[in-house]
Amino acid sequence: MITGTANKIEAILYLKGKPLSLGEIAEYAACDRATVESGIIELIDNYAHRDGALEVVETPAGYCLQLRSDYHELVQTLIPVELGLGALRTLAAIALNSPILQSDLINVRGSGVYQHVPELVELGFVRKRRDNESRSYSLQITPKFHQYFQIEQLPEPFDRSQEERQLELDFKTESE
Repeated sequence: MITGTANKIEAILYLKGKPLSLGEIAEYAACDRATVESGIIELIDNYAHRDGALEVVETPAGYCLQLRSDYHELVQTLIPVELGLGALRTLAAIALNSPILQSDLINVRGSGVYQHVPELVELGFVRKRRDNESRSYSLQITPKFHQYFQIEQLPEPFDRSQEERQLELDFKTESE
């Protein structure tokens, strides 16, 4: 059975959503530090025996209620990824030209690719492999890209000759 103080501390940690020092918790709970310490110990013990998805831990910044590390992969699947505009554009260029050599991508997107590609690889959207025929890396999107953006198949880009023919047709239509 968990005490009222421990319940209050649990609510505070949940609502603040960030690590809090004992002093901060005591201030929010309107009680002394000794009461908070015993409440924290009780709460940590209670969560340890629950075998649930959450845990109370002490970090360098203070105590917090967090998801157990066993569930971090689930977070990657469910929580939206924060991608900057440049990384998102680089991902789009890779997706539309997949597979693409990193050297070709740099010609299209610029040197920012050197920062974007490792981020996209770490997030699991892009696979990077050494290309056998050149000194560059081959980049391609992964199944996670399709799952995350809910895209089953990307449109096929026009080949140059088809694009040129379309421009020719448009030009003839305008001049008539």
